[in-house]
Amino acid sequence: MSEATGKTRLIVVSGLSGSGKSVALRTLEDLDYYCVDNLPSALMPAFVRAVSEDAGLHPKLAVGVDVRNRADDLDRLPGVLAGLAEVGIDYELVFLDTRDDVLIKRYSETRRRHPLSGDGLGLAGAIAVERKLMQPTAAIADRVIDTSELNVHQLRRLVIAELGMSAGTLTLLFESFAYKRGVPTDADFVFDARCLPNPHWNAQLRPLTGRDAPVRAWLEAQGDAALFLEQLRTFLDTWLPRFRNEGRSYVTTCIGCTGGRHRSVHLVERLAEHFRGTYEQVLTYHRELE
Repeated sequence: MSEATGKTRLIVVSGLSGSGKSVALRTLEDLDYYCVDNLPSALMPAFVRAVSEDAGLHPKLAVGVDVRNRADDLDRLPGVLAGLAEVGIDYELVFLDTRDDVLIKRYSETRRRHPLSGDGLGLAGAIAVERKLMQPTAAIADRVIDTSELNVHQLRRLVIAELGMSAGTLTLLFESFAYKRGVPTDADFVFDARCLPNPHWNAQLRPLTGRDAPVRAWLEAQGDAALFLEQLRTFLDTWLPRFRNEGRSYVTTCIGCTGGRHRSVHLVERLAEHFRGTYEQVLTYHRELE
């Protein structure tokens, strides 16, 4: 039951460790979902009542469920979800899956510890045990998403496009980046801020970012930076409504500078502030800061 009906919506995010569940939950949180990770199934009905029904605090909820939950708790999940449906809670169970070879590569690159790697299990063995334990959850999922070929940015955009949006709304994503690390591949608009005065060359501002007040004040005092921002606003104010009228669900606007820490971050933050007064869902992502 969507927001249009005024009822609570619950997204349960599950999947294999390393498949991107944390990224999905963080993205849903940015989309104004009230998120809790690793909540025991038995506590889910009480959580829904406390946050949405009794207190009327939040109609959009997301819960992470994975192998850190005990086996008996995972077995209890189908009954818990059925009970929620009986009282009118619209839920969707999303399972993130990833090929074993990709999971092994991700763990090797990040040097993180697999939650089942104790008890003398190596990484491959831990993944095999986890896949077996999570198979019943995957079997009842409303949607299984294979993240093997998705990077963090692509998964984030997929969640925005397919899970997090209100029906009929246009979600705006403003992203800052450094040109030295390449242009984001899924951008709809790309603007180059390297022509603007660079706070990096000010020793006092160099350790800060475009989110900090001194950098903001310094850039706002530069005539070119102020003009650049004004013209960006005018351009997007003119053309974004055309995208919405054509039925587009999201638009990604990327702004780059040399290091992705000052000018682009400042412009992204200012644009987001401006468009939050017009659009329901406006997100920011600073690639080089996160």
